[in-house]
Amino acid sequence: MTFFVFITRDFYIAHMEEINNTSFRPLDRRYDAGDVNSIEAGALETFPYEYPGSDISIMIETDEFTAVCPWSGLPDFGTIHVEYVPSAVCLELRSFKYYLLSYRSVGIYQEHAANRILDDLVACVSPKSMKVTVDYRIRGGIHTVVTREYHRDS
Repeated sequence: MTFFVFITRDFYIAHMEEINNTSFRPLDRRYDAGDVNSIEAGALETFPYEYPGSDISIMIETDEFTAVCPWSGLPDFGTIHVEYVPSAVCLELRSFKYYLLSYRSVGIYQEHAANRILDDLVACVSPKSMKVTVDYRIRGGIHTVVTREYHRDS
């Protein structure tokens, strides 16, 4: 069974005027964000790399990274790409997941997150080289990708 609803022109105009006369206020709301001291670099663990004479490239990727905007407290979502050449140890993936989860309520600029992640991973793993890329989902029509690299001096 099909029903039709007919709206007269006068009814439409009257309701549109009512909607247009309603004053909408922008939200001046801000959500609290945690401090960068909440990031748990101590969660990172390693295991021995048993082939130290053989250089390999290890690539890790997850699209489950989230932190929050330090201005609004609204979430930023991104994909983390880590590529590194191990020296004596490899990054244990479960611990990396816990480490990334510690960012979920931290207010941190997108550019600073990539730097902090690289610094923490280099301190933990001491790789020969490492590259961290954070590819953020579009916010406000702007797509942001932040990359930082580390190369150990020989």
